[in-house]
Amino acid sequence: MAYPSCSCIVSTYNWPEALDLCLKSLLAQRTMPDEIIIADDGSRAETRLLIDRYQASSPIPIKHVWHPDDGFRKTIILNAAIQEAKGEYIIQIDGDIIVHNAFVKDHLAAAKPGQFVRGSRAMVNEDTSLLIQQNKRIKFHSMSKGVEHRFNAVRLPFLSRLIRTNPWSPADVKGCNMAFWKSDFELVNGYNNNLTGWGHEDIELAARFINNGIKKRHLKLAAVCYHIHHELNSRAHEKHNKHFYEEVLSLGLKRCANGYYALAEA
Repeated sequence: MAYPSCSCIVSTYNWPEALDLCLKSLLAQRTMPDEIIIADDGSRAETRLLIDRYQASSPIPIKHVWHPDDGFRKTIILNAAIQEAKGEYIIQIDGDIIVHNAFVKDHLAAAKPGQFVRGSRAMVNEDTSLLIQQNKRIKFHSMSKGVEHRFNAVRLPFLSRLIRTNPWSPADVKGCNMAFWKSDFELVNGYNNNLTGWGHEDIELAARFINNGIKKRHLKLAAVCYHIHHELNSRAHEKHNKHFYEEVLSLGLKRCANGYYALAEA
């Protein structure tokens, strides 16, 4: 099967120990992305030094897109990173995610015109998360000690199409495991830069995809990944961000005004 060219976008902020495991798992893929782009929301020098080390030995290009730390500005740095992407297809994860070695292959096999993908994640509990940052472990399965939400760690890709959810609902889309065509991302003007702080940026983007007739596919039993435990981010901006999401739903908005192209024009 001929797959589209692919850029893997990895968002990160001041957690090089987790990013180390994430990059290690991406570079162990059966099917490699064409490039990795790290969307860095203002991390300190330790993260840059880690990325420098990976860039020196990686068989594929690794790009580091960074802006100064001015609070939680994930939407802006993701837009900037995707502007640098050469791939037709974008696979997006967070830097605290460890991916199965068939993760990229499964996403590319699921890529279809007119749809975007919402993946799932298994969770790694706190004790195991601390341990793997020391022993650099990246291999897990559904019955591994410390894995929670075990069904999300089951990989049976030949059964994946049997899992069906509402393709017109943006609910539960998570940027830690999602995929879309770059052209569709450009069509909706990317992430909304007005959403700062934690909350709702992924479902707001998904709602605009859906308003443009781009269906959601919930990918389960494939594209398995594991989320490293961390404390919750501040929810101080959640209500502010939710307003934008609700506006997209109520008005049927297809694009945001302050998004992907606003950075290119700046």
